[in-house]
Amino acid sequence: MDPLTPLDTLCRIILRAREYEAQTASDFDGGEDPDNIDDEQEGALSVLEDDVNDSVEEELRAAFEDLGEDQLAEVIAFTWVGQGTYEAADWDEATAEAQDLVNDGIDGAIDELMGQPMLASVLDAGLAAFDLSCDGVGDLS
Repeated sequence: MDPLTPLDTLCRIILRAREYEAQTASDFDGGEDPDNIDDEQEGALSVLEDDVNDSVEEELRAAFEDLGEDQLAEVIAFTWVGQGTYEAADWDEATAEAQDLVNDGIDGAIDELMGQPMLASVLDAGLAAFDLSCDGVGDLS
């Protein structure tokens, strides 16, 4: 399968999505003894730097806005395949539904992507379902 969206663009979106999602387990326990951390505090996540994520969010949103409508629908369909909503064999159905979402409003479609839990991972998995990979794709920094 040859995607409408260039693979390097898709990989750049995955990279930005990973940066956007970047969180780390927090060691902050309010100064309490680490052995006495409540279950509720254990495993708490905190954003590394809110300012960095704000700019990365803007870059990610801009990357989606720069796509054509068909390309945006394709990215949404890849995420749906990656999360298991559709199988790769159901690509035509996934892209048709994604196109309907885009036709209902580009901002809503972009919001759908921005709100996608683990966007980078599901997009990567969606590409992998079609034997596409970001391994060795240009300098993505």
